Amino acid sequence: MLRFASAGESHGPAVVALLEGIPAGLEIDVAAVDAELARRQEGFGRSGRMQLERDRVEIGAGVMRGRTTGAPLLLRIANRDASLATKPPLHRPRPGHADLAGAYKWLTDDARPVLERASARETCARVAAAAVVRQLLARSGVEVRAFVESIGDVASRFDAESPLSALVRARARSAVACPDEAASKRMVEAIRAAGRAGDTLGGTFVVVAAGLPPGLGSCAQWDERLDGRIAQAVMSIPAVKGVEIGLGFEAAARPGSRVHDDVRWLRRTGRHGGIGRGSNRAGGLEGGITNGERLVVRAAMKPISTLRKPLRSVDLRRKTAAEAAFERSDVCAVAAASVVGEAMVLLAVGREYLAKFGGDSLRELDAHRRAFERSLRSRFGR
Repeated sequence: MLRFASAGESHGPAVVALLEGIPAGLEIDVAAVDAELARRQEGFGRSGRMQLERDRVEIGAGVMRGRTTGAPLLLRIANRDASLATKPPLHRPRPGHADLAGAYKWLTDDARPVLERASARETCARVAAAAVVRQLLARSGVEVRAFVESIGDVASRFDAESPLSALVRARARSAVACPDEAASKRMVEAIRAAGRAGDTLGGTFVVVAAGLPPGLGSCAQWDERLDGRIAQAVMSIPAVKGVEIGLGFEAAARPGSRVHDDVRWLRRTGRHGGIGRGSNRAGGLEGGITNGERLVVRAAMKPISTLRKPLRSVDLRRKTAAEAAFERSDVCAVAAASVVGEAMVLLAVGREYLAKFGGDSLRELDAHRRAFERSLRSRFGR
């Protein structure tokens, strides 16, 4: 069973990830992990900390001679800004952050510890762990990528069913990780305007997973449904306030004839055909189980809560009105959140992949997967 946990503070010595359940024998490409960490730091509208930090992973356990041993992996990302010991208390909670809620929870008038742990800096641990899962799933042709769909009121147009390679290339050319070139330019201008006004912007991003086998997840119990696991994983990203799969909320406004995906016998190469779909409005999941179509997950991110023009707050010590505290902050981080969205989807589907096929070593895992694929072909023609 794949399990992930993290530890560390935003301005502490490091952020660490513990990843359990990776089979023995996987060769870890450390440079590829670092490349994913670098992607998390990109995007127009980020704060000065992104110029300060240059994230690199150190593998502290679970790897020998470049390959996983089957033991837990310990991944460490050092913080260049490790100034926690000299950081002042935070007595004026910032609306929209965890500051005040955390002060209530831990009965404190200093929200500094809450801020340090609730910070989005922690997501570098998620991206590092997911980069290992990405390498595991890539061996069977699974690819997970995300794309910014909107920033503020600027929306883009792209087809999540388009060839993934083309979407990835277009994303790489965009300063905001959006494959729509015209919309990307408008998004950059919107971020500039918000920055000049001392404001922030949110937006939406779409995570696409191609190549997932059918049969991941379950409908046997409520907490085994993969759509529920994915929704929880993506909602756990700081500032994400909504998650949809497939049509999502749009499905509620349509008649059933324009929501459900008919099942067809599709002609394949050669003599035989196979079961397929005429559309993918379900977004690759039905009944909490992957159906063999592309997984499509959409997330909505609220604007960053720290504003250069602070909102009203109170001083928790003095019990008086005050302006909210200001910490170094982004104007817009939707592009970065999309990379974290990839990570959370990878961790969610990776868990189900290993639960489905199992095995303490790659040899066992591969044998179980191949046996399942043979059964699929013989029974369903796919």
